[in-house]
Amino acid sequence: MEIPFQVSAVPAATEPPDALSHLEIFELARAREAALSRLLIAYISTGLVFMLLPGTFLGVWNLLQISGRESLASISPAWLQAHGHAQVFGWIGSFILGIGFYSVPKLRGTAKAVFAAAWATWAMWTIGVALRWTANIYGWRWRVMLPLSAGLELAAFLIFFYTVSQHRPQGSGKNRLEPWVWVVMSASTGLLLALVVNLAGCLEVSLHGADPAFSHVFDQRYLVLMAWGFLVPFVWGFSAKWMPVFLGLEPMYPWVLLSALALNFAGVVLTFAGWGSIATRVFVAGTVLAIWALRMFEPSRKEAKTRGVHPSFPYFIRMAYGWLLVAALLGVAAARWDSSGGIWGASRHALTVGFIAVMVMSVGQRILPAFAAMRLLWSTRLMFAALAFLTVGCALRVSCEILAYQGYAEWAWSVLPASAILELVGITAFAANIFGTFLFEPSHVQKQALVVGISQEMP
Repeated sequence: MEIPFQVSAVPAATEPPDALSHLEIFELARAREAALSRLLIAYISTGLVFMLLPGTFLGVWNLLQISGRESLASISPAWLQAHGHAQVFGWIGSFILGIGFYSVPKLRGTAKAVFAAAWATWAMWTIGVALRWTANIYGWRWRVMLPLSAGLELAAFLIFFYTVSQHRPQGSGKNRLEPWVWVVMSASTGLLLALVVNLAGCLEVSLHGADPAFSHVFDQRYLVLMAWGFLVPFVWGFSAKWMPVFLGLEPMYPWVLLSALALNFAGVVLTFAGWGSIATRVFVAGTVLAIWALRMFEPSRKEAKTRGVHPSFPYFIRMAYGWLLVAALLGVAAARWDSSGGIWGASRHALTVGFIAVMVMSVGQRILPAFAAMRLLWSTRLMFAALAFLTVGCALRVSCEILAYQGYAEWAWSVLPASAILELVGITAFAANIFGTFLFEPSHVQKQALVVGISQEMP
């Protein structure tokens, strides 16, 4: 079975006592790996719950209300923002934090301190996201709950960042960080900025707002920061790390990818400076450079690694990057012709669902079973069904949102609910497959001799 990350058998900060036998060291390594897997499963399960209930279910409900009344104004902005926050921070954020803690085995300090920090981060992050959703939906003490939730999320991320920053690669033979690491670091900076801006926005609303919702102008710029400053660079960075192996791609062009990252950052700055129309064109240029740098649509030099997943895995990955380009181009169209929010909404949906969600659901079902104590994916057919339903639903949503909201076709309003149901089915199938993997697939950790990371100088 292929494992994307190596696992350190013992903490790098301490050498194993001489009195320990090899068998005892292996047992300690297995116990540590099992503890890491439990931690990861807690983060991933939390993310799946936020994805299903506060996120997707609320999003479907919002769309059904909008379609029934044929008006975007019929839904409270606070409800729309609650849906988005649960999806971005509750789902994607929880996944990133969990995988981040799991993937950095060599941390300074004792293992007990690292695990304590990881569990504290999980508790603070989960409570923060839940409070934000509750405040937006129910309005209960929202003037206190909004800044409290934002403060908890920011504090949780700072604990995560401090803990992970203690990581120091040893014995890699490399003096410089690889390009994909710089991209992920940029995305981490984007996440930090999004959390800081979120806290500032929550404080402003709690002091001067009439309801628990960001103003329209602030929210639009904040969405650009979350999408293009945080989510997109994260996917680019891990695509640069994993896709040459998973898809058998040719080596990427590092400087082209870093140039794409610079354009992406410039687009975010232009948006906050009030030059959103120019920013949309910059995002298109950055997207084109990123696709070129990753060589995403070039023929593979090696056979794709699809063992344990559905053979359609490479096609959905490439399709996701197609959705990213569609999202960027729709952003340019929205800046010129949008009159009702339909093109802007279609652009964001193509990015968040077509690109981000398809990538997370594709790669997640590729790596999470291995991370969770070396399991196999519960069902490859369910994986295909989840991605197929999500993709079809996204295609209907993006196209009909433009047609309906812009007033081009009245019949498109009746298709929007169907698109939401299809996406809900796809998301539910993904969650069921991951939960099925955790619950029904046996762990293979106890069957492995975990010698990875043990010093060769040991007797």
